[in-house]
Parts: sequence; structure tokens; C-alpha cells
Amino acid sequence: MHICHVISVPFPPEEGIGRYVYDLSTKLIEKGHKVTIITRRHIGETKTQLVDNINVIRATFIPIYPFYIQLHGLFVNRVLKFLKKQIDIVHVHTPLPPLVKTSLPVITTIHSPMLVDTRYTNIRNLYTLFSKISARCISYPLELKIIQSSDIVTTVSKPVALELKEYHINPEDIIVIYNGVNEKNFCPITKKSNNDIKYILFAGRIDRQKGLFDLVECAEYICKERADISFIIAGKGRDLKKLKDKTKKAGLQDRFIFLGQVNKNTLLDLYQKTSIFILPSYHEGLPGALLEAMSCGLPIIATDVRGNKDLINNRENGIIIPTRSPKKMAEAINILIEDENLRKKLGKNARKTIEQKYTWSEVSNNILRCYELLLKDKYKQQNS
Repeated sequence: MHICHVISVPFPPEEGIGRYVYDLSTKLIEKGHKVTIITRRHIGETKTQLVDNINVIRATFIPIYPFYIQLHGLFVNRVLKFLKKQIDIVHVHTPLPPLVKTSLPVITTIHSPMLVDTRYTNIRNLYTLFSKISARCISYPLELKIIQSSDIVTTVSKPVALELKEYHINPEDIIVIYNGVNEKNFCPITKKSNNDIKYILFAGRIDRQKGLFDLVECAEYICKERADISFIIAGKGRDLKKLKDKTKKAGLQDRFIFLGQVNKNTLLDLYQKTSIFILPSYHEGLPGALLEAMSCGLPIIATDVRGNKDLINNRENGIIIPTRSPKKMAEAINILIEDENLRKKLGKNARKTIEQKYTWSEVSNNILRCYELLLKDKYKQQNS
């Protein structure tokens, strides 16, 4: 089988959806299938590239707002037309892919609906106001067309499927296939017990919606009382400078380590050697970084939002805290730092959760069943 993924994020991957498609693709190739990825081509990037046996095609992308997705779609559909005889399935991933026009079977995975995501954005300036208007007037109609033109729609969690009611989609028509993680690569190591600095790790996009400004306020509570805790922030994003400025204003610049975007090996090393992973987001689909941290046996603190709640049972394999609550966050960190046995218990159970349900072997099998169903239906139509 030859599968073509259509995405709107950089590849090789820099963040969650890109890593999702990369890991799924490598597992599909391991199982004997071929994979092509079509994504955006920015100035200076090559048109085609082979990445770990994945054929990557970068279609021209012209950033003329608000028509950039439609313009990009013209080039994506030209590529699909050229590849039509080679490809069996087109797999589209939101957010913000173009509308594909093809007679090939199409499956779409909704990682997080734009209409719902922007609801969590507070209007702070003209940019955020424009983002909300754009989501309602441009992104929503486009996503709706993509969903309606797909033969199968999947989501990465049950709450995301329920949110598609706002798109007038019956959740019972949606197939839920969770995100996965490579549990063989992301695995625990035995940590030496010591009295040195305990590191709290966040990995992901640096964005206000990730709750990172709450994390700085949380650190203000903690660092007044303890000298043995520091925070590591791995990732990049539009709010990075503002976040650094906030740590300086709070006098915490020496307690925060900003690493920027890190490669997979560095990220693995962080998961294996830090004390706690924290995800204080205001909303999530099913976060890949959380899966990776759990797979490495890290004790988790995460907010009480969709996606996180699919993964975590409070006090069993992690700790759930309210959103926008720096004080509760500080309390959870202190509890875990003080109780090594609880940290070990949560980390061990987090690893078990991954092994039981969230490996790429399991996830890819579920997706392959969707592909096979579509190809079977197409064969019946051609021979009826």
C-alpha cells in the first residue's frame, strides 16, 4: 500500500503533529508500506527530500493572508494529480491543511478543531481578535469542507470527537484512534537518588495557551521556599521572548533554563533524567510530549483538559490540576518532590498506561484497518 499524508507543518518534524506523522510513517514503512508526505514549501527549502525512507514533497506555499491555504491547495492538488497512479490512500491531518480534490480514498485525522481551539484564546490585542474572527470565518468553513469530503474521519481522543458536534458531525460517525509513542525508544532508565537540583520539565510549543505564564507564577511560590528546584523549557514559539521577560521580571532567570527546539535524542535524555514533567495547557488534543514523558516513566502533572484527561487518572498515573491555577500547580510539585515513593508509583503506572494502549504498533494497526476498509469499499464500487 502507498499512503500519502498531507500536512501543514514542517518536515522533518519540529512539533507534535509533525512527529505524529513521522512516527506513524516509519511504523507503516516497517510493516512493508510506502509513504509520501506533502507539506508546505517555504523559501529556500528543497522541493523533494528522502527522510528515513519517507518521500517528502514540499508544495509551493505563498503566505498571502487570508488566501494562503487555498493557494497552497492548488499546488498540493497538482502534486496529487501527478502521483495519482502511484498512491492508494490520501491521509489528511488538521489543522489548516488544504482541501484535497481527488478520486482517491481520503481519510482525515482531526488533531484539534480550530473553531474550538480559538475559544480558549483571550482577546489581548488586534492579533488575537483577528485570530478569533479568522477561525470562525475562514478556518471553520474550510475544516467543514475537508470533513465533508472525507471518506473516513478520525480524531485523536474522544473529547475531540464530541467537539465536532459544533461542525454538525455526529460523534458516532467518528473513529477515535489515539496518538502513539515509540515505547522502545522512549523508555525509563534507573535514576540515581541524590540531593541535587530537581528539574521540572516542559516540552512543547511556547505559547500562552500552554499555560507557561502560569508556570512562572507557580515558580514564584516554589522558589521562595526551596533552592533545590529549577525549570527546563524545551521548545520554541511566538511567546518565547515574553516568557523569558516574565521570568526576569520575577527575578527567576537563574531558575529557568530555556533550551529552544531540541532534537529527539536530547529530548529523550531530558525525559529520562528530569524529576517531573509538567503540562499546564488550557486545551489539548492528545499531546505527544505527554505520551513520551509517560513512556519514559516520568511522574506527570497536567491540567484538567481534554486529551490530558484521556491519559491520566488522578493519583494513579499522574496528577491532574485545574487550569490557570499556579498555586495548585506549586502544591502538586511540592507533593511529588517530597514523596519519592509517589513519584515512583506514578511513573511506573504511566509507563504501564503507554504499554497497554498507546504504542505505535497498536495505533498503526488501527489506522491500517481504516485504510483497508476504504480500499475494500473502492474495490466494490469499481466492480459493482
